Order: sequence, then C-alpha cells, then structure tokens
Amino acid sequence: MPFHIFEDEARSILTPVSGFLREAGFTHSLNPARNCTFGCSYCYVPTMRVQAGLRPEDWMHWGQQTTFKTNAAELLARSLRSGQIIYCSPLTDPYQPAEADRCLMPDILRVVASTPSGVRFVIQTRGPLILRDIDLLRSVRVGFSVTTDREDVRRIFEPHCAPIEERWRVIRTLRDAGIPVFATLAPILPCNPEAIVGRALEETNGAIIADPFHVREVKKTGATTRPAAIEICRRHGWADWLDPEFQKSVLARMRTVADSAGRRFDSGPSGFGLLCG
Repeated sequence: MPFHIFEDEARSILTPVSGFLREAGFTHSLNPARNCTFGCSYCYVPTMRVQAGLRPEDWMHWGQQTTFKTNAAELLARSLRSGQIIYCSPLTDPYQPAEADRCLMPDILRVVASTPSGVRFVIQTRGPLILRDIDLLRSVRVGFSVTTDREDVRRIFEPHCAPIEERWRVIRTLRDAGIPVFATLAPILPCNPEAIVGRALEETNGAIIADPFHVREVKKTGATTRPAAIEICRRHGWADWLDPEFQKSVLARMRTVADSAGRRFDSGPSGFGLLCG
C-alpha cells in the first residue's frame, strides 16, 4: 500500500521520559514524527495507543502513514538545557523512509551541534538514510539496530527495512568516520546468537546492546510486541523466541561471546543506558 505523508506543527518537542528510558538514564525523548513508515511487524509503539500520543488512524494503519512535526527544530532550539540526555526517538524511527523527502533531521542536528555543552543526544535508528547527515553527527551517539543475521527472517518481520548487510555497512561507515556507534541487537529475531554478536564485535569497537521481544509474561504493563510478530513466530515455528526462558538462554549465549572478547554486553534498560555515555 502507498504511504501517506502528512505535516503538522507540534506544541512541544521534548518529552520527559518515564519507565524503560528513565531507568536507562535518559531525561527526555524527541519524536520528529508521529507513526513510522517502516511499519515493522513487531513494533511496540502501536500497542501503546493514546499513551504514545497516537490517534486511532495511527494504530489502525500502522506503517501506512506518518505525520511530520514541521517545527521540530525551532521548538528544540527553545527547549534545550544543560543536563538533558535526549533519546531520538522511542515512537518513530528518525530516519524512516519518508524522512528522505521531508528532511527534518538535518535542522534538528544543527540545533544540537550549536547548543552549549552539557546536552547529550542519542539517535536510535535502522535507516541507512542517516549517512546523508554524517557530517552533522559529530556531537551525537548512534544506536543502529540489527535484528538478525538471516535475510529470510528480516524480509518476513521487517520487509520495508534495509537488508542486513547494508546495515552492517552503515555501522562500519559511521565507525570509520569517528562517530560513536553501537550495534543494538533489538529486538532479537530468530538468528544464530553467537554469529550476530561476533559480527557486532567485528564491526564496532564499543559495547553490544541486545533486547528480546517484549512479551506479557515478563512485561506486565505498557508497551509489548505487536500481535502480528507473535503470529509470524507461531506460523514459522519460531515460538521459542517468545518464551522468556529461551530468551534468557539466548542473551546468556550472546554475553559469553562478548565476555570472551573482553567487550561489555548488556540488555534491557541497563543495556540502552550504555548509549547515554
């Protein structure tokens, strides 16, 4: 289906965080748009509904439309304060496909670069489009999402996202440009745990961050994995990846590989806290 791209002015752009992000150490989040045209089957955001500031047309047609906040950079310039640790972004990918046309992120990054010291800005994305702005990334940290080492799995769960090898290329390019970049293995889709961590160790020089599917057995309230991804797991014989005990074993296998290389590995809020720096 074609994507529908809308624009609107926001009343504010920085949101004080709570829950997972607050536990990780962030103070605020920034979402340059509402809804995301990557439309990943597992995305937790539409399960939050009004708690994420969504409207019914957003969660009912997740991935088919997005609304850009056209005054994001202007609002950010008035909102930045020393001591803020900002996560961009928990509710949409800042480098979703539609960003190629709207170009909000360059102005946002220019504002960040021009602010006084004491502001930390973290970008979390899976979009190769971030390389367009590589010259503007000197004052930020980047978490780049790689979810599996299997291209067949990637195509099933996230067909609108870049192929796995392209993502490693982006990580390598950011690393070689001197930009702090972390491989965020999240959510962990069916994969060879040792192989994907080994590749992350090869392509980065920092800590490795991982996180499995968010399932209700573990996360009793708030955001959770979308039913679409749960159905995919059951249909393809991957239901183990939804099992909390199996998830623990996968994380343990990953940690063993990282520990043997002398590299830090963590998951959950403490894992994403590594992005705070």
